Amino acid sequence: MSNIGKLMKQAARMQQQMEQIQAELAARTVEATSGGGAVKVVARCDGSIASIKIDPQALTPDDAQIVEDMILTAANQALSQAKEINTAEMGKVTQGFNIPGLM
Repeated sequence: MSNIGKLMKQAARMQQQMEQIQAELAARTVEATSGGGAVKVVARCDGSIASIKIDPQALTPDDAQIVEDMILTAANQALSQAKEINTAEMGKVTQGFNIPGLM
């Protein structure tokens, strides 16, 4: 039973650490641009978009499709960076905690 008690304490400690890291990741941001800086996307490391900025000079009716593509590119780059940070930070918590079938 001693091992189960240790395991339960370790799991509780890991859960607290994960909750803390998730809160920190929600506040941490990354930035990506496309179109030579015409579009800037800021993403939170929890996987959400914080903001999108578009250079007004990039906005002409004829270029709508290009601007949409630049937004999509910048958003995907920012979210990819955010996911990498999230995975690395959460991996720090679960490192050394190996339960078959859990991870």
